[in-house]
Amino acid sequence: MARSEQRVAVVTGAARGIGAATAVRLAAEGRAVAVLDLDEAACAGTVERVRAGGGTAFAVGADVSDTEAVTAAVARVADALGPPVVLVNNAGVLRDNLLFRMTDSDWDTVLGVHLRGAFLMARACQKHMVDAGFGRIVNLSSSSALGNRGQANYSAAKAGLQGFTKTLAIELGKFGITANAVAPGFIATDMTASTAARVGVGFDDFQAAAADRIPVRRVGRPEDVANAVAFFTGEDAGFVSGQVLYVAGGPLD
Repeated sequence: MARSEQRVAVVTGAARGIGAATAVRLAAEGRAVAVLDLDEAACAGTVERVRAGGGTAFAVGADVSDTEAVTAAVARVADALGPPVVLVNNAGVLRDNLLFRMTDSDWDTVLGVHLRGAFLMARACQKHMVDAGFGRIVNLSSSSALGNRGQANYSAAKAGLQGFTKTLAIELGKFGITANAVAPGFIATDMTASTAARVGVGFDDFQAAAADRIPVRRVGRPEDVANAVAFFTGEDAGFVSGQVLYVAGGPLD
């Protein structure tokens, strides 16, 4: 597919985990992919995986919570690959703690990366989508949006992303742009491994305990989430917008 015919996708937090799996999957779908993460050098592995599969990838370093960094990053993508018309807001961090122990920095960091970051990236990319008359925005929420002990900051950010998604769907629909959210349950990533370490449980035991509570009797893989994102970003998903899809192996209470 020639560059002029390729849809360009930006995936944030794409150096590893869900973001990396999503970048690889979107490249397999024929997208040229901008692999964006805080540390540009850390994106090399994902870029290599995409290129090894015959795809096009470009590494970009940026702090998604910084307005100037986001503006510069999106401009770099447009210059290198073409106008970005697919955006996957996946970048995230954890600063888990109970409310009485949670610091201002814990709160601000998590809300800044997840919620402010999604806002800044969507605002920077939407003008390219409007000009193209086509756009796909997918925001990564979480089952923690329903509430989770020790995650007041993370839960608030992930719930906020659902409201943000629905509002984007209303505002941008007339321009051919859809906005949807994917809300993973337990996915085996470095982030969930860090949670296991924080509570003092071995990661294998942590996953086994989680699997026992999941109807399909296994924990999720990054590729499970990437599959859902691929659907929402596809050419055939133009009549699906403002939705939240839980990728959690079963219904949630």
